Amino acid sequence: MGKKKVIQKTEQELLKEKEKMEAAMTKAVAKAAAKKLETGRIYINTSYNNTILTAADRQGNVIAWASAGALGFSGPKKATPFAASKVVATISEKLKKVGISNLEVVVKGVGAGRDSAIRSLANQGFNILSIKDVTPIPHNGPRPPKVRRV
Repeated sequence: MGKKKVIQKTEQELLKEKEKMEAAMTKAVAKAAAKKLETGRIYINTSYNNTILTAADRQGNVIAWASAGALGFSGPKKATPFAASKVVATISEKLKKVGISNLEVVVKGVGAGRDSAIRSLANQGFNILSIKDVTPIPHNGPRPPKVRRV
């Protein structure tokens, strides 16, 4: 098979790529900012491995999202309360540009970042109208495995 060729980008190419990404982000935020929303929904999805926040308007159109993995946390650090508070800090910057001040919070999952994410939202100055837990609960679940015989 031989050696694989790894292409190294120069600093100028990396800077150009970063500028393109930032321009795309500002366009998306500017498009949402043109609407000037006042209320929105935050979906907090916490698992044992990660914390994902999605901000949407009342109709369900996504405005912004962020996750602990996207912020650079790796491994078991992604599911910590500290990582969840950092995710809330990044998403609150995006929401303040849009003008959202009132939030409905929808929480799903059993991770460690649930409570700290909600507390961080309140500390960022948002008005929390409601908190809804939509964690799926099995009513009976699958059939248990048969008893082990030794």
